[in-house]
Amino acid sequence: MPEMNEAQQSRRNFLKLLAGTGGAAAVLTVVDAFAAEPEAVLAQLVQQTTTSDNLDLSELDVLERMRIELVRALQKTPAERRWVMVIDLRKCVGCHACTIACVAENKLPPGVVYRPVLEEEWGVYPNVGRRFTPRPCMQCDNPPCTPVCPVSATYKNEEGVVIVDYDQCIGCRACLTACPYGARTSDFGLTYNEVNPVADGLIAGRVTAERYERAANFEYDEARPRQGHESPIGNARKCHFCLHRVGVGELPACVSTCIGRATLFGDANDSSSLVAEMIAQPNVMRLKEELGTEPRVYYLV
Repeated sequence: MPEMNEAQQSRRNFLKLLAGTGGAAAVLTVVDAFAAEPEAVLAQLVQQTTTSDNLDLSELDVLERMRIELVRALQKTPAERRWVMVIDLRKCVGCHACTIACVAENKLPPGVVYRPVLEEEWGVYPNVGRRFTPRPCMQCDNPPCTPVCPVSATYKNEEGVVIVDYDQCIGCRACLTACPYGARTSDFGLTYNEVNPVADGLIAGRVTAERYERAANFEYDEARPRQGHESPIGNARKCHFCLHRVGVGELPACVSTCIGRATLFGDANDSSSLVAEMIAQPNVMRLKEELGTEPRVYYLV
């Protein structure tokens, strides 16, 4: 029998975990149930992992494991969980898939980026290489951006994530200046299709394309179409760990899109979680720790 690759082995372990010791028939039943009611099956699995000592999540693909741990964390009160992100720089290949996923998820306009990937060339020719450093908002525990806001529009929510109240923000950009990581941008109401022609016979002219760009996103669980000068146009904008996805048991868009499994997300207050394991490693670091900002984004080097 040919050996299974890593993805096949992960799927097999996942099905074994779901079905327990019920055999092949149980596996098929679980697969059918998962296709029909994924949330119900996932909730059952979360309950099993909470009450059983025999289930080892470390055998699963990291995305499957993080999803289970995420749903488990949502059973706690917001104050009891501590969302963190871990980025393994050894696995990042600089594909920018996370950046594009973030743009698509949040319908970001030109000039607004939540998760750029910084690139650096090192060495001397011909012995050179490139480093890639994804840089979301650090979600600092001691954020310098919040106290400078004159209208208290940006603050840490009860889960410890730094957010922006678009209705309160006056667009003064004081927070953009205060952030030492450059993790905030301002929305000037631009679209990618402003310079496109309006003409008959085109597959997608400016009018058609702008309908998509003006469609509502759902940041902070609010539908906000981009119209006129209404928020978020004119506001400061930033990464928010995809709270609208996390709240319903989905991983942030950048995490689920990473082709190398380089980005991890979860509750650091869960000692058995993958992120808790990773931030305890000796090769972990945070950006500009000397500033005392206490970032919640960790890097493995």
